[in-house]
Amino acid sequence: MALKAAASFSSGSSSEAGREILVQHLLVKEDDQKLLLELQKRAANGEDLSDLAVEYSICPSKEEGGMLGWVRKGQMVPEFEEAAFSSPLNKLVRCKTKFGWHLLQVLSEREESVLEQIQPNVLHEKMQNPSFLEEAQLIDVREPDEVAIASLPEFEVLPLRQFGNWGPEITTKFDPRKDTYVMCHHGMRSMQVAQWLQTQGFRRVYNVSGGIHQYAVKVDPSIPTY
Repeated sequence: MALKAAASFSSGSSSEAGREILVQHLLVKEDDQKLLLELQKRAANGEDLSDLAVEYSICPSKEEGGMLGWVRKGQMVPEFEEAAFSSPLNKLVRCKTKFGWHLLQVLSEREESVLEQIQPNVLHEKMQNPSFLEEAQLIDVREPDEVAIASLPEFEVLPLRQFGNWGPEITTKFDPRKDTYVMCHHGMRSMQVAQWLQTQGFRRVYNVSGGIHQYAVKVDPSIPTY
């Protein structure tokens, strides 16, 4: 099963700004500054920047109404990055890059999301703390027949094959603001779900490296391997 995931993976490092911004823009040629000023005036008078992008932008993002999605520092050319990250929300801002003239608007901002690998022994140490178990959200995405062979009782089972049942309700069942740990057999399916959780607004997601297999091998040999 494939989950749509546009979030980027981070091994734990964060951008210097520590935040992400939601940006839309339109792009015109360098010698079309007159057109740019006209479009800025139209947008300031109430026309939707996304509609103007569809009609006038030369950037491929025009197909999405000029939406660039959530971005963080280091992903854009310096001139665009400086203009976007220093812009107040919803203000129309002009900037020039090697691609031409941009008219951009920052629609929202949020704390940069984190997706990290956590080693089984580190997770085990954390689980010895009762306060951790009270606050953390632990998700096992293996199938019921796998869980019947080997499991950690602290984890709530959300089988990946049943994604259609629990996926739409994930943000009501779990709190995106809390630390969320995801586990599977070897760490691959859980990474897939962890990346998807990021796209749903979960701010701190941890993938159990090597899954329950490595937990059994390195931490608790009483857990069966399969």
